Amino acid sequence: MFDTHVNFHNESFEEDLDDVIGRARQIGVRNFVAICDRLDSFDQVYEITSNNEGVYCSVGVHPHNAKDFQELSTSDFTKFITLPKVVAIGETGLDFHRNYSSETDQIRCFKVQLEVAREANLPVIVHTRVADALTTKILEEEYKKAPLKILLHCYTSGRGLLETGLEMGAYVSVSGILSFPNARNVREVIRLVPIDRLLLETDAPYLAPVPKRGRRNEPSYLPFVAESLARLLEMDVETVKSITQQNANTFFGIST
Repeated sequence: MFDTHVNFHNESFEEDLDDVIGRARQIGVRNFVAICDRLDSFDQVYEITSNNEGVYCSVGVHPHNAKDFQELSTSDFTKFITLPKVVAIGETGLDFHRNYSSETDQIRCFKVQLEVAREANLPVIVHTRVADALTTKILEEEYKKAPLKILLHCYTSGRGLLETGLEMGAYVSVSGILSFPNARNVREVIRLVPIDRLLLETDAPYLAPVPKRGRRNEPSYLPFVAESLARLLEMDVETVKSITQQNANTFFGIST
């Protein structure tokens, strides 16, 4: 299995990160993408990545943190994007649920990172919450300039953004939310995604799946996400694990 979105630098993993990664390996999680949510956290993320086989990373600014990077430019990414094991830009996008950063700051940071992804020929990890229409508009505008390799991560948005993304060749990742009893709408939308475009993620330490809901999430819980997806698609769970692993390798350009 491949956990395509885990926040290893989160403070909740400070005391037992080695054990967390070890437990994940024991149950068959072979690869991970450690997510960068702000440029001044990248060194910490990259140290974890460098010290652990099978761990890759992104570099980016989360929409919540856009307010702290008001002068962000493509040149700020130059020294990061060529480093070994940097496989994606982001996570970036728009989040109007909490409004930790203004719409203006979020849009600016999002567009800068889309440009970086285009110039570096790297995938971009897109976070969207309560922002479907504007996210769709920006992605369409940017894609017309030149194609982008897009991941709609932890997808909980509507059918419109999904269909637009799929038309642009986007991949879609699912998290423990898929297992939540009240996530019927999410399941209905995810059912529309072709199996060759689906990825698994934990988004650890957040969004622990049933039956671990309420605990700190970690990559060793990824099989529960795989089981939820297998039930939804009425497929064998081992087949789902295998296909999503290969999909992730293809998307991130990883040969192992």
